[in-house]
Amino acid sequence: MTKDELIAFEEDIAKDFNAGRIPYPVHFSNGNEDQLIEIFKSIRPNDWVFGSWRMHYHALLMGVRPERLKAAIMRGESMALRFPRFYGSAIVAGTVSIALGVALSIKRNNGSERVWCFLGDMAAHCGIFHESKEYADNFDLSIKWVIEDNGLSVCTDTKKVWGGENEINGVIRYQYKSQYPHCGAGKRVQF
Repeated sequence: MTKDELIAFEEDIAKDFNAGRIPYPVHFSNGNEDQLIEIFKSIRPNDWVFGSWRMHYHALLMGVRPERLKAAIMRGESMALRFPRFYGSAIVAGTVSIALGVALSIKRNNGSERVWCFLGDMAAHCGIFHESKEYADNFDLSIKWVIEDNGLSVCTDTKKVWGGENEINGVIRYQYKSQYPHCGAGKRVQF
């Protein structure tokens, strides 16, 4: 999927949201197309992808058909997408331990799959992430951690909250800025 196709998908969903046709919370991807396209070049079809509440681009790049993804969003599943080998959750760092468990199962079963766990910069400060990363490192689990750093937790400046940026070895980290607010497409919609 190309950058233009990703952007067009989100613009279509934003149009439906702003018109009141999606009466559920929706969190939009934007500003990280290039980074995700590059990362997904390394993700194989049999790999697992876990992430947070903002996973539309991830699902499309994982191979979920746009019409199937849109149907899930229209059913109110934008913040908790689930497809084969793909799972997102609106709970902060909620998929970290699940991703770790899948990676452990793969190792115990001598599997060749890899696990990719995407999380935000604020979630990267959570204890569950640090404990899971340490466990994965100590037991040589096949898991890649990707920190998607937009500098915010909802509307709070992450660096102000934590007094700086945490440097974590062995993770992929990229920074981006979205045109969309934390929730919605920028227009107040009353349902």
